[in-house]
Amino acid sequence: MTVIAIDGPSGSGKSTVAKTIAKRAGWAYLDTGAMYRAAAVWAERAGALDRPEVLPQLVRTMPLKVPLDPGDQRIYLGDEDISELIRTSFVSALVSRVSTVIPVRHVLVALQQQIVAEHRAAGIVVEGRDITTVVAPDADVRVLLTASPQVRLTRRALDQLGQADAAALAATEDEVHRRDRDDSTVAEFMTAPPGVTPIDSSELDIEQTVQAVLALVPVS
Repeated sequence: MTVIAIDGPSGSGKSTVAKTIAKRAGWAYLDTGAMYRAAAVWAERAGALDRPEVLPQLVRTMPLKVPLDPGDQRIYLGDEDISELIRTSFVSALVSRVSTVIPVRHVLVALQQQIVAEHRAAGIVVEGRDITTVVAPDADVRVLLTASPQVRLTRRALDQLGQADAAALAATEDEVHRRDRDDSTVAEFMTAPPGVTPIDSSELDIEQTVQAVLALVPVS
């Protein structure tokens, strides 16, 4: 089958595109960003966000249930559904304090690679940061999905606030730019390395972007 790896900055459309492809193909879908958000919740509750030395072991003990169904992306810590919590501005403001800790990334990357290996035969779409170079460098399709800063900001405001007027853009701007700036210190997701195909979705709708990615899938 096929592994599709998609990297990209906030608001590039990678989550929507990845889920759409996975649904159509009947493949698994892995949102690696949700895993870091869940880890931020777990660390914050343990009072460990300012103790990076304990974070790797703490994350290893996290009772995370990773959703792989693109049509059902509920994510759990134990029996608690944290799907809505991890998308709040509160968690968005915390996540870089976990995602920028290299040993934590090693723990989660190992789990992500295990998931990819287990679902390779049936097909899987994986998206986030460092996917094309670290998590799945041998993926059949490797894409860096980008868009202009204004387009990305507008998309994120619409996604989180349901509107993209001046107030919504202002409320979203710091979160988007700060997350990209922080994560860029430990992950490459703005420039396509050799073997990774860049796709600029600034002037593309979702369907056009999906087709641009699917056009890269090898014909068996």
